Amino acid sequence: MGLPNRDEVEGKLDQAKGAAKETVGRAINDRDLESEGNADRTGGKVQEGFGTAKRKVGEAIEDIGESIGKWRRTLRCCLT
Repeated sequence: MGLPNRDEVEGKLDQAKGAAKETVGRAINDRDLESEGNADRTGGKVQEGFGTAKRKVGEAIEDIGESIGKWRRTLRCCLT
């Protein structure tokens, strides 16, 4: 697993921010703040998921590139 990208990190931060808003909203009985926190948390989950998917696609492309490189080196050795 590679390092998290910007979307993954920002998504996690939004989730934490949303959870805090929800908790405070419940504590002071502010439904608007609680709903805002819920929306932040949900948006954070979506952003983190997007970032994870983006990272995994990048890793898959790197793996394919490495496989092609190995194949080319093997073919070059056989032909010379």
